[in-house]
Amino acid sequence: MTAPAVDWDLAARVAPRLVRPGPPAAWADRVQLVESLRAAADAALPHAARVTGLELPTAPETLVVDRSGWARANIRAFAAVTGSVADRGGAGPAIELAGALALLSGSVLGQVDPWGSDRPRLLLIAPNVLATERSLDVPADDFRLWVALHEQTHVLQFGAAPWLAGHLADRMASLWAEQPRPTPAAVLAGARRAARSGNWSPLDLLDERQRAEVDRIGAVMSLLEGHADVSMDAVGTRVIPSVRHLRRRFGRRRAAGARATGVRKLIRTLLGVDVKMAQYADGAAFVRGVRRRVGRDGLNAVWSAPELLPTPAEVGDPAAWVRRVHG
Repeated sequence: MTAPAVDWDLAARVAPRLVRPGPPAAWADRVQLVESLRAAADAALPHAARVTGLELPTAPETLVVDRSGWARANIRAFAAVTGSVADRGGAGPAIELAGALALLSGSVLGQVDPWGSDRPRLLLIAPNVLATERSLDVPADDFRLWVALHEQTHVLQFGAAPWLAGHLADRMASLWAEQPRPTPAAVLAGARRAARSGNWSPLDLLDERQRAEVDRIGAVMSLLEGHADVSMDAVGTRVIPSVRHLRRRFGRRRAAGARATGVRKLIRTLLGVDVKMAQYADGAAFVRGVRRRVGRDGLNAVWSAPELLPTPAEVGDPAAWVRRVHG
């Protein structure tokens, strides 16, 4: 089966028109924000290497972007992952993708793109970092370094497992090509039910084979996000004096989002935000559970080969992964 045609150029033109502007800030403050985020990215990498025990790779390309820049970067990544960079068809899917990215563009703080070039690209979304640190009322320098630590942990993951980017691309391309694909109308109708009752998930629209593929991808994403969440806290107060305060404030923010109702619940369901939040929690529990049993280096065996990645069942049962991998 072939992936659905998408006019990637159209998506890249439409998405920036749909994104909401970032928080107001004076020009001098914006310049300082960009410089601060670049400095945080540079400072974070050796700290992340120390707490993870992973080798320091060639420094990634660091881009401090706005919401439009993030959306365009993700469109390029989707095109690369699906193997259809030159595709010129599909205005409908292009607009759907642009709309989804526009909605997401206000909530992402940072991202690592392992497919954009010959080395990973680290994206830090300046207006979202600024908006979040203001809403949480936390020390700006500490928060920016904390966010950068999470993202640089992802850089180390892909550096330790050079096969990982291709593995994920293959899995996502396979899912993208699967038929039948849910229609936007069906997804919206289901999300409306979820906003009312909370008893629906987009996975309900997939067949058994598609759900299994989503579960396999989700297990890998849980590992990546949970590992990064644990690592960003592990640097301790000597590196980030307010790290515990940051985690408490950020945890309350996540919990408040999970209690959303009505339109906010509808949007979170459409965009899979609650699934993403579960990945952070489940993955962090898996990482801590493995480390308690076999230590940091025992966990790092997971980066050795695709077959050592946790299965969906093992994410919820760290001891099972330890038994399979370490005997």
